[in-house]
Amino acid sequence: MKRMLSGIKPTGQLTLGNYIGALRNFVNYQDDYEMIVFIANLHCITEYQEPKQLRKNLTDAVALYLACGLDPNKATIFLQTDVKEHAQRGYIMACNTYLGELNRMTQFKDKAKKAVGNGTEMIPTGLLMYPVLMAADILLYDADAVIVGQDQKQHMELTRNIAERMNKKYAKRNNGQPLFKIPEPYILKT
Repeated sequence: MKRMLSGIKPTGQLTLGNYIGALRNFVNYQDDYEMIVFIANLHCITEYQEPKQLRKNLTDAVALYLACGLDPNKATIFLQTDVKEHAQRGYIMACNTYLGELNRMTQFKDKAKKAVGNGTEMIPTGLLMYPVLMAADILLYDADAVIVGQDQKQHMELTRNIAERMNKKYAKRNNGQPLFKIPEPYILKT
């Protein structure tokens, strides 16, 4: 069975858009794929949130996953921070990612522009590293497909580039086998 992966970063209350764009698809595909769905709570802290509100958003996200029909007997559901390898792999990915690639990320440039009023020293490094952690999340699970929104397409391209680069660089040390499966983005049309 092919493996599908996705995660939601609940920086606020999940919305109808989250349901239409992601959650209902998680439910629809849980019978056809080995479905791995996580709550991206490391990604949540790239921008400050009140800890009490963050905890509530995480709890609400789990409840909503289940309420929408995601079945824990058919899908793996977890908090990103419950698997320390996300952060560890994130560092390894960072060591194999070029600053120029990260500086071209549209989401980073947009968020950095908003923060420039306070000077660039006020831009959290986590915003720059967000796509590297996303690459780590994806490549950790050898996913065949990854459900992403159109806004994450550029991050998926970076993930594929990092995986291909590392496969070329380290295949000799891995008995000629690639380190990573190159995932396909599943970009929802809604």
